[in-house]
Amino acid sequence: MWTKIDAQITQVTGEKFQSQQRRSVGGGCINQGYAISNGEITYFLKINQASQAAMFEAEAMGLKEMLATASIRVPKPICWGVADNSSYIVLEWLELGNGNSNSWEEMGRKLAAMHKASSSQGFGWEINNTIGSTPQINTWTAEWTEFYIKHRLGYQFQLARRKGGNFPSSEKLLAAIPELMAHQVQPSLVHGDLWGGNAGCTNSGEPVIFDPATYFGDREVDIAMTELFGGFPAAFYQGYNKVFPLDPGYEQRKTLYNLYHILNHFNLFGSSYSSQANRMIDQILR
Repeated sequence: MWTKIDAQITQVTGEKFQSQQRRSVGGGCINQGYAISNGEITYFLKINQASQAAMFEAEAMGLKEMLATASIRVPKPICWGVADNSSYIVLEWLELGNGNSNSWEEMGRKLAAMHKASSSQGFGWEINNTIGSTPQINTWTAEWTEFYIKHRLGYQFQLARRKGGNFPSSEKLLAAIPELMAHQVQPSLVHGDLWGGNAGCTNSGEPVIFDPATYFGDREVDIAMTELFGGFPAAFYQGYNKVFPLDPGYEQRKTLYNLYHILNHFNLFGSSYSSQANRMIDQILR
């Protein structure tokens, strides 16, 4: 496997690469992660089962889409594919540090710039991808409310019912979404999974985001998720609003957007998220 990955890196970059050092690093809760180096250059390698090759292809395409906006920094995808019984993706290695308030303000400003990238095809993306390991359906849809009902919350409720989930007010919630989202939404290129574990700063203080679940949607989904697990530093939100101020009513909509991720956590990790999801549904409907 290692020889095949080295050969692919060599072919893509045009420079001979033979990994001499392979150090296990965090790859999230889904993948195995490695820092691989030939002594001069280091890459970040993620590995999973061969059946997950499409997940890595979608990640690479998402990173390329974000890179094309020339806004916020993301790791460059080098190559991806299948070697023996494993699928893999090789990414640019970025040394992460702590950053400061200036770094986080810059992250907000640059994310706002990325969110200004739009699509004439509507809401969705050219292929399906994953949110964690859950399939994320990105079928192009003209209206945001229809997209969110069908391909985000509705799909997660469908998966949850198969797993024995009990969400008594789910149909009432889905019916109320057009009224709850009564604002004009332009398609924005979003990261799609923007919590604290998928954002950071390089040692030089440059903001960077990674591990995307990319699509074109309401930009508020990214901002809402930054608040889901404790929130980003205040400077991030200040920087964002200087470039692309949030619309009135965001504070009410953010719980609706974060429900998607809590339902996904139920589907990935089990019933401990059930009561939180039902509380959020009740809060939204009130």
